[in-house]
Amino acid sequence: MNRGFNIILAAQFFSAMADNALLFAAIALLKSLDAPAWQTPVLQQFFVVAFIALAPFVGAFADALPKGQVMFISNGIKIIGCAAMLLGLHPLIAYGFVGVGAALYSPAKYGILTEYLPAQKLVWANGWMEGLTVGAIILGAIFGGLLLGSWIEEHVVRHLGGLVFNGGIDSAPEFAIFVILGFYFAAAILNYYIPKLPIEHSLTKRTPGFLVADFRRTFLLLWKDPLGQVSLAVTSLFWGAGTTLRFIILAWAAVALKLNLEQATQLTALVAVGLAIGSVVAAKGVPLEHAVKVLPLGIAMGFVVLGMSWVTDWRLAVLMLILIGSLAGSFLIPMNALLQHRGHLLMGSGHSIAVQNFNENLSILLMLGAYAIMIDSGFSVQAIVIVFGLFVSVTMALLTKKHGHDQD
Repeated sequence: MNRGFNIILAAQFFSAMADNALLFAAIALLKSLDAPAWQTPVLQQFFVVAFIALAPFVGAFADALPKGQVMFISNGIKIIGCAAMLLGLHPLIAYGFVGVGAALYSPAKYGILTEYLPAQKLVWANGWMEGLTVGAIILGAIFGGLLLGSWIEEHVVRHLGGLVFNGGIDSAPEFAIFVILGFYFAAAILNYYIPKLPIEHSLTKRTPGFLVADFRRTFLLLWKDPLGQVSLAVTSLFWGAGTTLRFIILAWAAVALKLNLEQATQLTALVAVGLAIGSVVAAKGVPLEHAVKVLPLGIAMGFVVLGMSWVTDWRLAVLMLILIGSLAGSFLIPMNALLQHRGHLLMGSGHSIAVQNFNENLSILLMLGAYAIMIDSGFSVQAIVIVFGLFVSVTMALLTKKHGHDQD
């Protein structure tokens, strides 16, 4: 790895860790404000909605400027949202503003890989990017989870009585947000030193109407391309399923394993550990031209999820969740690299990743909605796990049958 790629990875690590830690800090802040319970899950919705609403515009923005500069600007928006939360803006609105920065950041952080590295290095680079991102998610969750208790407030904040900000930092959530602000600043400094690359695929017209029409064109172009279609379908399925699986694991662990919320939360991190393992395996062993050959791993992942419905021992559960994450990482990384490569060739990396973000976050909203409907309809946790596992396996089987022999 060279210096420029190391800087890109480090910037992504600090930014992703801050995003995830801020979610837990915002949850703790809502509780300290005695906010209604329904506002806690809505935090994630406020963050995600920017990816959908801004999809026609973020790709053009990412391709109009050097990617490092776009990342710097986007991280600045995150800093403003984080600081606004510390200054008293409602956490829902402030975290939604951070989501705007994340939506702008995403096309640039992946798009720069296609501009900075040759095609044969993309799977390898994605393995590093996703592996470090998963590590940042795990560390962000651990750091944020500590804020739910009273230890920091009793042993840290109380000893910093002289630290004054907006009238004084006198609670653990406020102290955490203050520290997270430092993570965002660290990411911004690293963004500033990302190598400046030539602008590719910049648009000549940037009116809202033109950008919406251009997004529609790129959306249809990527879905009509055979390799773009399969990679877009698989990554959208993964993120919708992965996000829903976190909620399913919490409910399943309580019923099947008799674990409390804190223990169940730790179980969800095991999927991320497996994802990191799968990412490394894929980065080393799957060349870009053979990316579609990993599709059967998605079928296997669905059956392992289905098998969770009969597990009642936490030790077996640990192994199964790591296996689920490993299988997911093994097919996600090649599909991500393939999608970036096709998008870069067809329309520009920023445009293609904006289309990818739109589809993935729409999948998240739809699959979470389906999960909520099943709960409201009285489905047992075991039934939900079975339906979820079968859905993943059948969908991946259909994609394998249709695209299993496609070549780049």
